[in-house]
Amino acid sequence: MESWIIEFMEKFGYFGILLLIAIENIFPPIPSEVILTFGGFMTTRTDLTPVGVIVIATLGSLIGAIVLYVIGRFLDVERLEKIIDRWGKVLRVKKEDIRRADAWFDKHGNKAVFFCRMIPLIRSLISVPAGMSGMKLTPFLFYTTLGTLIWNTVLVLLGTTLGDRWEDIVAFMDVYSNIAYAIIAIGIVIFFVLYLRRFRKSK
Repeated sequence: MESWIIEFMEKFGYFGILLLIAIENIFPPIPSEVILTFGGFMTTRTDLTPVGVIVIATLGSLIGAIVLYVIGRFLDVERLEKIIDRWGKVLRVKKEDIRRADAWFDKHGNKAVFFCRMIPLIRSLISVPAGMSGMKLTPFLFYTTLGTLIWNTVLVLLGTTLGDRWEDIVAFMDVYSNIAYAIIAIGIVIFFVLYLRRFRKSK
């Protein structure tokens, strides 16, 4: 996939970066690290500029984030509660769980969106609960843009600085991503352990 991404960017320039980043935000397995660092490297040997790559990548990120945000708005709390009414016993989920999660996002949503935009995998998916919780579009766009701008700027400038060695950053980001995935996996395991304990106590 990496070689295909590079060929696509070399052929289409800014438009290629915009399209790939938008898709990456909707389909997280596409690595933004490759797109951004190689985009930075391209500024050293093409007419592309670091500012141009950062701006167009941020715009692509916003397009993808808005798509997932709209999906989240469609899957709002009320619809989830209807699903729980029908499948709650099978899924072992109660309406209170949904409301508790929604209340947490209402309180911490701004910080969650901002910081999660700099964490692999979650940086894309955070747009869904933002939409589900009914987070207003203006603050969602503001904190999404802010977090995304930091992420994009760092990776693009690293690609520009290292030039031919841009792949060194990709290797480092692979380690960062693996650490993030491990933390996410541990969090999921802890969640299910605590949930099962609570379920057993309730019985």
